[in-house]
Parts: sequence; C-alpha cells; structure tokens
Amino acid sequence: MRILMLGGTEFVGRAVTEAALAREWEVTVFHRGRHEPPPGVRALHGDRTQPDGMAALAQGEWDLAVDTWSGPPRVVRDTLRLLDGRIGHYTYVSSRGIYDFPVPAPLTEERPVVAGSPDDGEVAYREAKAGGEVAAEQAMGDRSLRVRPGLIFGPRENSGRVPWWLRRAARGGPQLAPGPRTASLQYIDVRDLATWTLDAAGRGLHGAYNLVCPPEHATMEDFLTACAEVTGAGAELRWIDPEPILAAGIRPWTGLPGWLPPGEMHELLHRTDVSKAVAAGLRCRPVKETVADTWEWLREVGGDMPEESSQGGYRTAHELAPLDPDVEARLLKG
Repeated sequence: MRILMLGGTEFVGRAVTEAALAREWEVTVFHRGRHEPPPGVRALHGDRTQPDGMAALAQGEWDLAVDTWSGPPRVVRDTLRLLDGRIGHYTYVSSRGIYDFPVPAPLTEERPVVAGSPDDGEVAYREAKAGGEVAAEQAMGDRSLRVRPGLIFGPRENSGRVPWWLRRAARGGPQLAPGPRTASLQYIDVRDLATWTLDAAGRGLHGAYNLVCPPEHATMEDFLTACAEVTGAGAELRWIDPEPILAAGIRPWTGLPGWLPPGEMHELLHRTDVSKAVAAGLRCRPVKETVADTWEWLREVGGDMPEESSQGGYRTAHELAPLDPDVEARLLKG
C-alpha cells in the first residue's frame, strides 16, 4: 500500500507511520520539518496554513491518506481539493469531543455533534474537528473514514496525562487515588489506534467510529496500580471519594488528568459504546502494558514533555491544571 501521512512525526501520526512501515508499506510523510520522521519514509515539507504551503503535494498518488489535523477546517478542505483524484481513501482522526454534550448515554456514533464548517478558519478545538469531518465527508463521501478517539495513551503522549500520573507515582509515599476505584477508564493506546486505523482504511471502511477501549477493559484502580507498580517507588494509593475531592476545588478531567466523578459525563466519556469498532476488529492491549511502555519512554527522554503539540500550532487536548501537592496533602490528612 502507498500511504500519505499528513503529519507523521509526533504522537498519533508517528504511531500510524511506524505501523505502516512495519507492514512494509510505502510511506510518504508530509510535515513542516520541525521533527524528524521515522527512518524509511519519503519526507515532503510544507506548512498547510501558508500560501503555497502544499506545493510539495502537487504531484503523487496514494492508496490511502491519514490526517490528524486539529486546526482550521479549511485546511482539510483545501488539502482534499489538492489531492482530488490522487488518493483512494482518506482517514481523518477526529475526536469524541465533537459530540454535542450533554447527550443521553450511551454515546454512539449516531449522537448529534457540534456545528462545524469546512470553510472555517481558526475555531475552538471541538468545532475544528467537526468542521474537518464535514470537509472529509463532502470531499470523499464513502471513501472517508472518521475516527473518533477519546483519551489517547502510550509512548510519546503529548497531552501529558499518563506522564503526570507516572511522575506522581514516582515520587512515592501516600498518593491520592480518586474514587470510585472500580470506575471505568476508557482510553485507546496510540499503537492500537494506529493498527485499527490502517486495517480499517485498508479494507475501505467509511463513516464514523468511536475508538476507545470497551468500558470493561480497565478501571481507575487498574490504571493507578499499574503506574505505582511500574515506577517502583512504593506509592501507596489512598482512595478518596469524589465528594471531598470536588469540595477541595479540584477540577475533574484536568485537575486529576482523565478522572471524572460518577455522573452524566463519566457515563458518556468512560462508558462510550464502541461495539461498532469492536465488530470492525478493534483489539486493545492490557493497561499495564500501555503504562509500562509509556514509563520506559518517559525515562528515555528524561521526564521531559512537549509543552504543546506542533500540529499547526494548536493544542490537541484540553489544558491540564494538575493537582497541587499541598491540596493533595490536605486531602490525605483529612
């Protein structure tokens, strides 16, 4: 297969690129040149936000194109116009964030999404992804696959969620663990996302797919226990109910990265219906493997994290406002 990876040097794009190379596919990576792509690819350089920034894509044909763009939707629109007739299938990596919350659980692909236009310039993340999906569907129709992941974990994670928990566990000692411990934690390992995406695109699947692990795959206890074990610093998980955590002013999702208390948003974001993706071949590795591999990578880079994604200069995840150690200490005493 000949694949065009639009991006391909950072987190999701790099995982897709490496997975395609492992299949011995012919990979072309189009990027701005800020990071080195994996060896073995053909690299094209350009900035899709600039006039004539896609000149390097004026020639060439590919069986598949995969795009992780998170900026202005018109960039997706213009890219597909330029590639018209020269790609067989297009995959847009979107987000579950485009759903028009709140919506009744369970969260299926048929639920309404926020309004988005392929002609939009700079807009908020949710509207940007929604507009990108519209651009993909209008240009490619039943040759477009729209992948909707939620939390994405794994090596090279650039949103900082799992690295934050790992660094906290590595400090050891009593550690706040937000309950309930049996609460579902839905995420997707970036490598499982890449594998499923290439399989699905290669088979010509189209339409929207929620792409996270099934609700029963992992709990908060599974995840935090794995963080404590792989770091080996003797962190002691102290489970605290949601009520005092919220009373202390800690923000769900951002203050304790990825955590949500029981309620409507937890049901939507951690109990999403992924039966469509599972039926299409989704397989998810154990949470401990994801955590261990992320810890190994984090140690290799000395614990340093990118402050933001360089995908068009736009953040690809919600801003984090991690738990203050003093607040944690007060909660643990209480």
